[in-house]
Amino acid sequence: MDNVINNGNEPEALTSELSQADIAALGIGAHVQLKKKGKRHLGIIIAAIVFAVLIVALVASFFGARWYYKDKAAPGVSLGNVAVAGQDATQLKQTVDQRVQNSKIIITDGQGKKATANFKDLGVKVDTDKTVQNLLAAKGDGAGRIVPFQKADVKLAADVADLPIDTYLTNTFVKDGDKAVPSSIAFDGNTNTFVANAGHGGRSPEMNGVKKSVNTLIADPGQVKSVKISYKNIDTPITEETARTAADSANKILANKIVIGNGDAGKFEVPVVQLASWIKPNADLEKGSIKLDIDKAAIAGYMNSEMPKRLDQDMVSQQDIVDGSGNVLVTMTKGVNGVKVKDGNSVADQVYNAMTSSQPATIQAAADITKFDVKQTKSEMRIVVDRSTQTATVYKDDQQVQSFPVCTGKPGHETSLGNYVINVRYTVQTMRGADYVTPNVQWVSYFNGGQGFHGAPWNPTGIGTGDPAGHGSHGCVNMNISDAKWIFDNCPQGTLVQVVGAQPGGPVR
Repeated sequence: MDNVINNGNEPEALTSELSQADIAALGIGAHVQLKKKGKRHLGIIIAAIVFAVLIVALVASFFGARWYYKDKAAPGVSLGNVAVAGQDATQLKQTVDQRVQNSKIIITDGQGKKATANFKDLGVKVDTDKTVQNLLAAKGDGAGRIVPFQKADVKLAADVADLPIDTYLTNTFVKDGDKAVPSSIAFDGNTNTFVANAGHGGRSPEMNGVKKSVNTLIADPGQVKSVKISYKNIDTPITEETARTAADSANKILANKIVIGNGDAGKFEVPVVQLASWIKPNADLEKGSIKLDIDKAAIAGYMNSEMPKRLDQDMVSQQDIVDGSGNVLVTMTKGVNGVKVKDGNSVADQVYNAMTSSQPATIQAAADITKFDVKQTKSEMRIVVDRSTQTATVYKDDQQVQSFPVCTGKPGHETSLGNYVINVRYTVQTMRGADYVTPNVQWVSYFNGGQGFHGAPWNPTGIGTGDPAGHGSHGCVNMNISDAKWIFDNCPQGTLVQVVGAQPGGPVR
């Protein structure tokens, strides 16, 4: 019974009864199983790596696409039926301009008259920049922006009004004597007011078909549409009373002043002519009405352009002349704060609100303000011209050093009261006035325009007696030659001159 295997109670016997060959066979099988399991693991790893690479590639391509289309029209965006994906702002503008240029309407009346009109002919105002912005913004900023199967059809940003279309059709297809003309309003530059222009009844083209074609071209520009019009006899499309009411409303807007300030000393009032240019009468021929629109975009353009020109200020240092103790004797140049206005759009919003509500407005523009600095110059030399005593007294560091007899300007040409500085000097000069020419005037020191110190050998009586009433000058301070030379030699440019005292009626010495 040695070859009988006990399956239940003697497991050791199984191992002991196996031959070496059997054991070897069992080892090879296990090895084979291990190799198979390793291959399966390797396949899973490789699959995982491939999957990860694909994910990375997809993520990279997603963010790469978002970067590429950041400043371009997104995939799936079209202008009407024209795909514009990948075009930047410059290219989009060219596309929009070309499609607008190619948009035409062939109009016939069935009576032999025919015309081809474009947007400009029909008064359609296309905002190219706004259209480009809309194309770039289509599909938003989210992840779906670059998904190509999501579509976004963008139409032209355009304004359409009845009156220009009616005017074009009437002028093109109706004889002058047969035209129905709506009453209207217009700005009169002579009176700076809006006035009503009376219309009258007559023959009028039916424009609904043309308007429908215009709207079709706005949604899908670049096409050529054909329209057949008919005629109708009508009363005045817009009554004169309606026009007068609209003119009165426009004039109420003009009556309110709009003042723009810079937060400092600068301000300006918007001219009435400019205000009038922002009021746009919008006639609705079907309703027989005139609505007044305010052109907000034009206001913003004006403010951003004009505010810096009118309100910006360069900083100007204040120039003070002081005595030895630092006390200000005279301010020669008044300081001016530096101002740089900003945010014209905010000002435009406030102007728009004021005009739409027919209210006056004083608006302070936001501005960066640089406070002026103060520069002080110590006055070592100072000359006091006293008209009441007819003397010129010189001080150095507030100590009197000289005093000279003078003769100032005669009645009607008095030497002007005030504080000045010597600014121009000549050793000799020919002086000219309305009624005199005096050559070879010596030691001239001007301090106030044409008024200055100079030698006056022709006027010894006036200088000696101090009599400007009888022997006065045309405003200068007449001096003896030696005294004028002393002033010239000792009182340089920048010397303070103070003219004080009442004008005497006769000699003072």
